[in-house]
Amino acid sequence: MSEMPKKPMTIKGYKKLAIEYEHLLRVERPKIVQGVADAAAEGDRSENAEYIYGKKKLRELDKRLRYLTQILKDVQLIDPENLSGETVCFGSTVIIEDGNGKRREWMIVGEGEGEGGRFISWKSPVAQALIGKKIGAVVNVLVPAGEIDLTVIGLKFGDSRVV
Repeated sequence: MSEMPKKPMTIKGYKKLAIEYEHLLRVERPKIVQGVADAAAEGDRSENAEYIYGKKKLRELDKRLRYLTQILKDVQLIDPENLSGETVCFGSTVIIEDGNGKRREWMIVGEGEGEGGRFISWKSPVAQALIGKKIGAVVNVLVPAGEIDLTVIGLKFGDSRVV
């Protein structure tokens, strides 16, 4: 993969977020709307805790739906199982070692696909520094805790490994 797509996302990540979107839209939102309507029918809304809480929940849910709509719109789907090569790219799993000898393994994924743990967004400073690098490359990255040196020690593409 020579050029970074504008809005890349793995197929697995897209499916997960699309299922969440559909569930929130078709199951959760109607329940909350019905709860707000029922609470509103009870009378004075200004002192009705169920009505106030329901409206707050509805605002939060609608905010999440707008977020999901934005990240699912106009994405370029990429299947990590079909990737190969010798350089770090979107969808690859990169194995790095920091200056203290600690090893980490991260899959570079799209926005909203996975936070923390073994996933990092392709927009993160660490991923941006690693993309395009080969095994053995050392990159210096500015992170909130300061500067760190990371050495690329391995790559995975789907189930295969390049070392």
